[in-house]
Amino acid sequence: MSIWKQVIGLGSGLAFGLGLAVSGMADPAKVLGFLDIFGAWDPSLAGVMASAIPVTFVFYRLARGRDESLTGASFPSPPSQVVDRSLILGSLIFGIGWGLVGLCPGPALEALVFDGRALIFVAAMAVGMLAYKGLARITA
Repeated sequence: MSIWKQVIGLGSGLAFGLGLAVSGMADPAKVLGFLDIFGAWDPSLAGVMASAIPVTFVFYRLARGRDESLTGASFPSPPSQVVDRSLILGSLIFGIGWGLVGLCPGPALEALVFDGRALIFVAAMAVGMLAYKGLARITA
């Protein structure tokens, strides 16, 4: 692996982690406050999500004319456009978990640094991923 791949990966990870920390997305209380639309609603995360749209738009436009990423890897094929039972069930499980705990995978990994309770979520997430792999092998 070239040094530039490592530098780009490290820089991307640091930027992502810093963005999560500054925005409060790694704080379950802040996320749960955002999800509590009928109680003490905290709309600040809507601004975080809305600010991601133009940034994503710009980078997708820049990547459109390229055959490979900055690290030389090829771009993945677009995901299926089919909305099936598996997609709906996975989305429901993800959303319920996010709503109950206030964490999703990226912020949960960051929360491990300052909140030991995140370890329970990350362990459950790992068990869920392993269970999915096992079930996918059985049903394939």
